Amino acid sequence: MTSTQNIEQASTALDSIMPGRYFWEDLPVGFRYRTSSRTITEADIVSFAALTGDMNRAHVDDEAARSGPFGQRIAHGLLVVSYMAGLNTRTIVNQLLEPSMLALLGTECRFIKPTLAGDTITVDIEVVEARPSSKPDRGIVKFRRSAVSQRGEVVVECFVSMLFKRREAV
Repeated sequence: MTSTQNIEQASTALDSIMPGRYFWEDLPVGFRYRTSSRTITEADIVSFAALTGDMNRAHVDDEAARSGPFGQRIAHGLLVVSYMAGLNTRTIVNQLLEPSMLALLGTECRFIKPTLAGDTITVDIEVVEARPSSKPDRGIVKFRRSAVSQRGEVVVECFVSMLFKRREAV
């Protein structure tokens, strides 16, 4: 079999298992998926500080951070939240949802444990609420996104509410 035939077979197999688009109805409460992982580096922390102007000493000052509550510099919480969002966008589930996404409605985050340079996070995502909106062609989904370190500890938990198209008006 040629490599072209292999690619065609793989494409056909994907087409048969992926309808190409998920809607609000495809996200029942309890639906879960997991992202790939990403290691947060010293360079990430320094770059985020420069990009945002957030020069809080807990992130950029070794000496001050050593005498702080964590004993060392930590990653910005919003850096971790940004990476959580980025890891989510790379999932097949998110790619199937993108054509039906209408809006991000809100994000609420809790920073449970510090994230350090060298920590590797994976994001566990679960649908915790799904309800119709006031318009019959739309629905609202609330996801819990949990950033889990290589130690198996949840370091950040976010609740993300999004508006999606519905498959058909009810």
